[in-house]
Amino acid sequence: MLTLHHAPGSRSARILWLLEEMGLEYQLNQMEFHPKDLKKPEHKERHPLGRVPVLDDGDVRLFESGAIAQYLMARHGDGSLAPNKEDPRYPEFLQWFHYTEGTMMPPINTIVTQTVLLPPDRRNKEVLEMAQRLAGKVLVPVDAAVADREYLIGDFSGADIMLGHAMVASESLKLVNDNLPNLQAYIERIKSRPAFQKAINT
Repeated sequence: MLTLHHAPGSRSARILWLLEEMGLEYQLNQMEFHPKDLKKPEHKERHPLGRVPVLDDGDVRLFESGAIAQYLMARHGDGSLAPNKEDPRYPEFLQWFHYTEGTMMPPINTIVTQTVLLPPDRRNKEVLEMAQRLAGKVLVPVDAAVADREYLIGDFSGADIMLGHAMVASESLKLVNDNLPNLQAYIERIKSRPAFQKAINT
């Protein structure tokens, strides 16, 4: 049985969403996104930094949302959410899948740190504004990618789970504006998916 260690409001929602999209059976160990849960000794045995998500699959234990997503699609998927390496869409799938953590999430992490996590007296206006400018720039290629497609590679895929989750976060941080109409429509398609709604509200 798959077990997902999950905290609402974190990247683990990506994996919960993926599990729902794949129709897999799983158990959920839901924790609060707070050190009192995440830094407990039993959870630090699962993740040395006390973070989520963590996936248990029998004797296999994994952390890092991207690694978990790739593992689930490879080990438990039917090929519908990840194109075969011979598929012409495969390179683009990899590109957008990894754009999430490599390019999109660093400025988002900084914005969240500077607006939510740090106390006001430790926040840095210049660092925040720099991150906001960078986030605005890295959203533009995503807007272009979905100009004439419903999803990043055409059909819905695991790349949409990784990057779509980050796009919804970007919208909540007021980074998505009317200059990005294709992205706005894409985010609405993501938010309308029943599996996303279940994951984000769990």
